[in-house]
Amino acid sequence: MDILMGMSEDISALNARIREESAFLDRLKEEMNKVIIGQEYMVERLLLALLSEGHILLEGVPGLAKTLAINTLSKAVSAGFSRIQFTPDLLPADVVGTLIYNQKENDFAVKKGPIFSNFVLADEINRAPAKVQSALLEAMQERQVTIGDTTFKLDQPFLVLATQNPLEQEGTYPLPEAQLDRFMIKAVISYPKIEEERLIMRNSVNRTFGTVEPVISTDQILKARDVVRSVYMDERIEKYITDIVFASRYPEKYGLSSLKNYISYGGSPRASINLALASKAYAFIKRRGFVKPEDVRAICNDVMRHRIGVTYEAEAENIDSLKIISEILNKVEVP
Repeated sequence: MDILMGMSEDISALNARIREESAFLDRLKEEMNKVIIGQEYMVERLLLALLSEGHILLEGVPGLAKTLAINTLSKAVSAGFSRIQFTPDLLPADVVGTLIYNQKENDFAVKKGPIFSNFVLADEINRAPAKVQSALLEAMQERQVTIGDTTFKLDQPFLVLATQNPLEQEGTYPLPEAQLDRFMIKAVISYPKIEEERLIMRNSVNRTFGTVEPVISTDQILKARDVVRSVYMDERIEKYITDIVFASRYPEKYGLSSLKNYISYGGSPRASINLALASKAYAFIKRRGFVKPEDVRAICNDVMRHRIGVTYEAEAENIDSLKIISEILNKVEVP
């Protein structure tokens, strides 16, 4: 009984700390809402990635403010920002940088590429060939870039925010599974509601959008990330997360034998790690010092949808990764 009371007191203290440390989120959202109308889901997913040290891939048809939202977030945070417009003729050196010969010094000098920034917008990432896409891998995973014989650490926080258009196929290159796995979140953006679109139209025509000002610093972001990791996660929640991921690999062991022929590969260990981190960040955004099963379920689609491969048989029957995730969530026991 004393142990339970002690835990209750610890959680209460943690809740109070989280409420205090997460106060900046209101200011951040307020600045973003000056420009971004509606799209609460997209804004929340951007904040999740920012708080949990993950990269994010936004997918949606053109004109849904994907690029604008990422640009607005970078303005609201006092941090470095660079944009890379991916095209079929882009070279790896255009992303990470290269060595340039200096005639006066009779030596090579390093010219750093746009990857050297806090926020890197990879616009239409699926338009670049595999060599360029793979140039991002080291930066995204190791937070470092190698040019010639020298390895450079990237500034923190470092966040790759990529967009892709799912409709156009001409001149596009599907992202390989190894790179997709580096994105913590893949968020699929939908159209705004009719009232929101009317307001967007009015503000665009009348040029009445607000001006976004920086309201937080990179130091505050790094501090918030440490606080996010301190959010309490019970062992039962940890088991729930690993059960979800393992059910995507071995569905027959969880009473989901019907899914076995639809799954070509399941979530990697990175899926478990990212589910845990994103769940903690989601609890932080909700001003809570502990993770609930509802937090895991709320972000499961975004963390898992690009980590489950579907077979040709699944495609023939119009079964996608979201339907598989839904079946898993309905079957795996909730703590």
